[in-house]
Amino acid sequence: MHSVVQAVTDRIIARSKTSRAKYLAALNDAKTRGVHRSSLSCGNLAHGFAACNQADKTTLRQLNKANIGIITAYNDMLSAHEPYGSYPDIIKAACHEIGSVAQVAGGVPAMCDGVTQGQPGMELSLLSREVIAMATAVGLSHNMFDGALLLGICDKIVPGLLIGALSFGHLPMMFVPAGPMKSGIPNKEKAKIRQQFAQGKLDRSALLEAESQSYHSAGTCTFYGTANSNQLMLEVMGLQLPGSSFVNPDDPLRNALTQMAAKQVCRLTEHSGQYTPIGEIVSEKSVVNGIVALLATGGSTNLTMHIVAAARAAGILVNWDDFSELSDAVPLLARVYPNGHADINHFHAAGGMAFLIRELLDAGLLHEDVSTVAGFGLSRYTKEPRLIDGELIWVDGPKESLDKDVLTGCATPFQANGGLKLLQGNLGRAVIKASAVAPEHRVIEAQAVVIDDQNKLDALFKAGELDKDCVVVVKGQGPKANGMPELHKLIPLLGTQQDKGFKVALLTDGRMSGASGKVPAAIHLTPEAIDGGLIAKIQDGDLIRVNADSGEICLLVDDAILAERVAEKIDLHPVSYGMGRELFAVMRAHLSSPETGARCTTAIDEHY
Repeated sequence: MHSVVQAVTDRIIARSKTSRAKYLAALNDAKTRGVHRSSLSCGNLAHGFAACNQADKTTLRQLNKANIGIITAYNDMLSAHEPYGSYPDIIKAACHEIGSVAQVAGGVPAMCDGVTQGQPGMELSLLSREVIAMATAVGLSHNMFDGALLLGICDKIVPGLLIGALSFGHLPMMFVPAGPMKSGIPNKEKAKIRQQFAQGKLDRSALLEAESQSYHSAGTCTFYGTANSNQLMLEVMGLQLPGSSFVNPDDPLRNALTQMAAKQVCRLTEHSGQYTPIGEIVSEKSVVNGIVALLATGGSTNLTMHIVAAARAAGILVNWDDFSELSDAVPLLARVYPNGHADINHFHAAGGMAFLIRELLDAGLLHEDVSTVAGFGLSRYTKEPRLIDGELIWVDGPKESLDKDVLTGCATPFQANGGLKLLQGNLGRAVIKASAVAPEHRVIEAQAVVIDDQNKLDALFKAGELDKDCVVVVKGQGPKANGMPELHKLIPLLGTQQDKGFKVALLTDGRMSGASGKVPAAIHLTPEAIDGGLIAKIQDGDLIRVNADSGEICLLVDDAILAERVAEKIDLHPVSYGMGRELFAVMRAHLSSPETGARCTTAIDEHY
């Protein structure tokens, strides 16, 4: 193993010793209770299979047969989740083939950040992760199930499902992806059209046509944002079948993989002799593997919160120092938009997951000795699926990249370190997706332009007040303030200023997710303004330094002056009501910092 990867892993294991032991003890306690349907009364059980056909009722009376719960995030408004509409029938049929049963245990909400960007609904996005986790637990709480399949892909949905699943960590579970849509308009062209619209050079109809050519069919969006980062993370953590992440929805291989997932989770139940619960698959080593793969590919900054939150649900304590040390040791091996011009389909075609995992394993950057849903050992994931004469098989993945502009090996990385960077200074701690920022734009020292709402930047842009080197500060956007919405409306405007030759950067206690682009963005700043963070005292004209190379983020104002300043009060009234936001007030007030996962403080924290 690489010395840094091993050292970080050892540190996480030591830090998590007590909390992980408590979690595993709880798993063992749940496991020793035996087949869970056996604990149900006759009335309970009759209710549980009342709607089943007679054959399934007969099977479920036998306590040595597997019943698989399906937790689905299906809706047909999300392109990524639309394919899931047919999955329950596919899964049930596959389970029947091997004498098992599957039931839809419950549904969870699934919202799309792409639809809500810049809208009040975006302020529910991060909060929805907690709702999804709770809804997952509710679905599994009937105690009818020997295992589960989790149907979810996007932004907060995967981490929410994973957190909820880990509360039933004694059960075997796996994720079932649906795959990305096929490639549409090139990402470079899409970004250009967005900037031209922001500059007033194109009208709304031209913008809508371009967006429609980009997001054009069922399947996950093809840029390397949070959804595809989720899929990559899940596969490297051994929570999906090898090579299943990026097969398009209409590919016959996709159906075959879904059928195999249904059969495989049955094989992992207590009845099978291959019992592999999800709480054991999610280990300190598998969490480190997920972080390493994220860094090696320049993945979503949202995962700096979600991995932390999900790991904690399994008693594993991770922080941004772990991310930072790993990032310094892990080379960047992928160039996928916004960290390049290719999309996730190009990544998959160039060698995809099998090539990536082989390279990282050979370099000692991934732990091979981990449990996965495919069996013990991550080397199983250097193979990729094929459908030959109707039979699903796995073959060795490519040992050479088929497109070295998109995917490369550890001997010839795009850069020597990973895609994410920890920033520290008197302003606190933040993260930046440095891999998407050109080297000449990674260091900026300029005056602040302060706003408290991303929608206010457009007026400043049109008035010419951004025609200078500047650091745009957007405060009052943290978890407790307004739920930490995405701030992507800023990027076309700031990108335009950068193209004009101005040095610009963004600083915020809000978030930017996986689509963070070419403008340096210091995001997830903690402590947030409403929690007393120094960002609340920044005024227009203050000098700020953002250095993505050295990891520095500083407000260059004399301490004596800052001591005399009174932080501007954050007005929460405009974001506290309407579009359902009032329903989440209690939850929002109890969200933790981004570095601790932006989690809702719960009994998990008290337990550990």
